[in-house]
Amino acid sequence: MNWDDLRIIAAVRDEGTYAGASARLRIDETTVGRRLARIQRDLGVPLFDAVDGLRRPTRHCEAVLEHVGAMAAHVAAIDRIGESQPGPVGRLRIASTNAVAEELLAPHACAFLRDHPGLTLQFLTSSGNVKFSRWQADLAIRLRKPEKGDFTISKLGEVRLYFFEPIDFGGGEPVVCGFPDELDAIPEAQYLRARRLTNARSVTDNVRIVRTMIQSHQAVGVLPEHSCGGLLSDHSLRATLLPRRRDVWLLVQNHLKRDPATRLTIEWVRHCFRNLSRD
Repeated sequence: MNWDDLRIIAAVRDEGTYAGASARLRIDETTVGRRLARIQRDLGVPLFDAVDGLRRPTRHCEAVLEHVGAMAAHVAAIDRIGESQPGPVGRLRIASTNAVAEELLAPHACAFLRDHPGLTLQFLTSSGNVKFSRWQADLAIRLRKPEKGDFTISKLGEVRLYFFEPIDFGGGEPVVCGFPDELDAIPEAQYLRARRLTNARSVTDNVRIVRTMIQSHQAVGVLPEHSCGGLLSDHSLRATLLPRRRDVWLLVQNHLKRDPATRLTIEWVRHCFRNLSRD
């Protein structure tokens, strides 16, 4: 068994298909299938079941990957041997939405990295949730609580939400900024429905687009407090505080919970969220 073989097992588990694992590892799909077949033959146990077009890991596969996680942690520890930097040393990958990374983490990142020269932060951002797996991120910040997963989850806090509308639109109806159907359950979408603003002609999960449209004074929409910027002081806009807030959750890979660099980074993330406005 070699490291490349273990990476194939992990990639198929995370992506659910040979094609997804092929794209991620940048190797041919037939190679993925052939090598996985050899791995299963060598181990003498099945690693995946085909269910509804996806490859679902068996209990044998999960057992293998538990060991792989420990191996990855040991490899990282070996890489740190000989480092001359004081304090914890490590490279932490943080998955979050663009807005969280840009407006909550980035403003405090330089001071944190300056105080801890042995640490490196890699921001993995997307308008939606970045896939959180052992192989793609070490920590993740989510605005929706995951139902389950092989990680430790804790609540970071609550984010206030504001509905913005132009005070004097000058006739006609402003453009309604709505959300994709899969986000129907979030407080923002529920508020728009309660206001009977269901005729959304701009649909996006990217808060920067919503903010830009609101800034034009020709649209209505909901933004989290950290994305409001100067909108709350714009006298051409009316801001209404929503009765519900968005919970924010921190996900941490189980095998990193006791890692000094990870624990330090977790505390820094919590500090970033403590700086949100309070009642």
